[in-house]
Amino acid sequence: MLDSHQHFWKVERGDYGWLTPEIGSICRDFMPEDLTREIRRAGVTRTILVQAAETEAETDFLLDIADKTDFVAGVVGWIDMEAADFKARLTRYRQHPKFVGIRPMLQGLADDAYILRPKVIDSLKAIADAGLPFDILTFTRHLPHVIAALKQVPDLRAVVDHISKPEIAKSTLDPWRTHIEEIAGFQTVCCKVSGMVTEAKPDWALEDFRPYVDHVARCFGPERLMFGSDWPVCTLAGRYSDVANLARTLLSAHFGPEQLRWIFKDNAARFYGV
Repeated sequence: MLDSHQHFWKVERGDYGWLTPEIGSICRDFMPEDLTREIRRAGVTRTILVQAAETEAETDFLLDIADKTDFVAGVVGWIDMEAADFKARLTRYRQHPKFVGIRPMLQGLADDAYILRPKVIDSLKAIADAGLPFDILTFTRHLPHVIAALKQVPDLRAVVDHISKPEIAKSTLDPWRTHIEEIAGFQTVCCKVSGMVTEAKPDWALEDFRPYVDHVARCFGPERLMFGSDWPVCTLAGRYSDVANLARTLLSAHFGPEQLRWIFKDNAARFYGV
């Protein structure tokens, strides 16, 4: 299995603006030795390590970890998408064999329409021209802007992280459901079945997630879905094994063993080129 979405961080680095004591038990260091046992138990042999800070210093930190950690297959990093020399920075990072994608933290930005800024659109076009994957980190309110950006850059190879974090705790489906269906109409866009447990009630049950997984299964099909743990963020609401079993159980209602292998391994490997 290939986990398409996990994180590492060292709090003392000081560039995780969102990581404060108020967030709870994950406000501490998480490094490869903390994850090794969890992935072994779940049958995961490789992971995609995703940025958690809006600095290139953190991208360098993650690439250094990847160089030293066999199970890290690739790193999705951060580059300032409004930088005048974005293309040069992109070219530099692409020289690293484990740099496999870019993610701005859209969900936390003050401007919900950030992705439509002219400089950002230009950077998206450069990413598309390079054939590099782009991770979309959003809430439902951001999706209309994402759709507008995809219309301007229709050949962008992108993936929606965490099924775009619908309001699972409130059992709210719309307008998330309509927006996801429209985004799935872009054939170069995939979706990560990840990050769901932290959007649910603390006493969540498997059935809370079924309408959401059913919908992305119908919209994206087995060729454009990929499993991600969102570890260690997921530990706020469940164990690594809980997250893996949740995804496997709900997706098994739609797909057979071969298609599940695509979702839990092959699709992410192909998408990220690992």
